[in-house]
Amino acid sequence: MKGFKICMLVYLVLFALCGPSISDSGEKGKETQVSGSASLGTYNRYIFRGYEIGRSGLVIQPSVNLSLSGFSLSIWGNLDTNQRNTKTATFANEFKKGWNETDLIMSYTYEIKKLSLSGGYIYYGTRYADETEELYLSASYGTLFNPTITIYRDITNYKGTYMNFNLSHSFPIYKDITIDVGGSAGYFIGESDYWRTYDSTTATYTGKKYRGFHDGMVKAGFTIPINKNISIQPTIQYWFPLSSDAEREYPTVGDIKDSYNPNGPVKYNLVYGVGFVYKF
Repeated sequence: MKGFKICMLVYLVLFALCGPSISDSGEKGKETQVSGSASLGTYNRYIFRGYEIGRSGLVIQPSVNLSLSGFSLSIWGNLDTNQRNTKTATFANEFKKGWNETDLIMSYTYEIKKLSLSGGYIYYGTRYADETEELYLSASYGTLFNPTITIYRDITNYKGTYMNFNLSHSFPIYKDITIDVGGSAGYFIGESDYWRTYDSTTATYTGKKYRGFHDGMVKAGFTIPINKNISIQPTIQYWFPLSSDAEREYPTVGDIKDSYNPNGPVKYNLVYGVGFVYKF
């Protein structure tokens, strides 16, 4: 909670300093406007990097983003209408609705022609697991499918490195309506003892630290503008493991099996829903 309070203080101070606009020192009278967006997504489940967080019922995910001169501040949250325990997430109020995550993201983006470089900080305010923090660096190139590679490093409770390669592109199909397609692949390197894998000889997590190709995802959807500020985005995603280690589980008594990865297995999951986006 200490990290979250500090981040919220930084967020409020920066927002107060920015105000609705600031003068651009390069040209007299020119102003740089604060831009942003607010969104509300509703989906059948919550999957994060292949891990099952919400596996039944409806999840509602609001977010707000503010941007100014390359700096960006975002808040994202998750409301699960029917919380169910998984190998990754344990809920105090299972089978009940609950607000179980609030994330804060601060970043800066620098563009060099078609190359976009960004870096930032993420605070994960999770109630189903220990809160944690990450730093990340990302590079993307503005060409077909916008190839992007991002490296995330956990610096608090789950120390390790996650690398993700992403492709995405929007094709116009009618007026301002687009079809949006993409996919991603992740590789994980666990570094702290938390990531020790399951050893069947000891029936506990005493094996080598988890690492390897982790999760894959392909997606498709539409962006349907209602007006210049509001759009609707129906989408579907298919998640799957990229290696046998990522999906490996062991027989146990009960609904939740032990997995080779101590944080839980990557399963085959279909995620679908719709998002509503307001840009300002």
